[in-house]
Amino acid sequence: MLARDTERETSAETAGPVAIGPFAVQRLLHADVAWLVRSSVQQRKPLDIAICNAHTILTALDDPDYAETLRKMTLLNDGIGIGLANRFLHGQSFPENLNGTDLIPNILSEIGTPLRIYLLGSRQEQANGAREHLEAVYPMHEVVGCRDGYFDEDEIDGICAGINAARPDLLLVAMGNPRQEFFITRNRAQLNVPVAIGVGALFDFMSGAVVRAPVVVQKSGLEWLFRLLQEPRRLFRRYVIGIPRFMFALVKLKYGRSEKET
Repeated sequence: MLARDTERETSAETAGPVAIGPFAVQRLLHADVAWLVRSSVQQRKPLDIAICNAHTILTALDDPDYAETLRKMTLLNDGIGIGLANRFLHGQSFPENLNGTDLIPNILSEIGTPLRIYLLGSRQEQANGAREHLEAVYPMHEVVGCRDGYFDEDEIDGICAGINAARPDLLLVAMGNPRQEFFITRNRAQLNVPVAIGVGALFDFMSGAVVRAPVVVQKSGLEWLFRLLQEPRRLFRRYVIGIPRFMFALVKLKYGRSEKET
């Protein structure tokens, strides 16, 4: 186990981040992330993870406060959009797609140590469903708290106190971008949890409230289209308008940088 840990540490350190605009996105494997989470839990060392897709990056490019927030976090790649961005900007691929719907189950399966988990976000019904799923599928871990993500600013101190009282090792925050990342970073000083991860729609998928695309669709890189067809009103702006805007932003990043360098 020690030899494997040493090898994994070397892998994580030598992979190196890639720059997508002002954001350093890590180039890691699922196993590297599981190692980082386990190491942070064992050392009680803060690790805040944002799982970034094209929408995340585009939102941050539009919002300086959100951009600053992401720069405080460990950034992982999610989806075909950011993968294409890396190839367009740097001519390379990410080792694996680290979307949260696959990453979190992988961490829970591979981490090799029991975790105390707190779920924050989504509607209470979906949060409860995610809790039931985790307890059934990953019995080695314990869900020590669960509450919805609909609250006012004046409730935050009480929510953080409740999280601390439950003594979790891992806080999963499912409130969507940018709210989940704002919550993690703005309240980090009063949160006594080593690892916090923004997980987007994970609770919806775990609870069965939202059906995931068939595996063949996932592997083809068209899961975004499947989701758009499921929720056209909510996701129209993100995909139909957002994808062309993201592509235009990448062109500006690449050729704007080239002009400055010359």
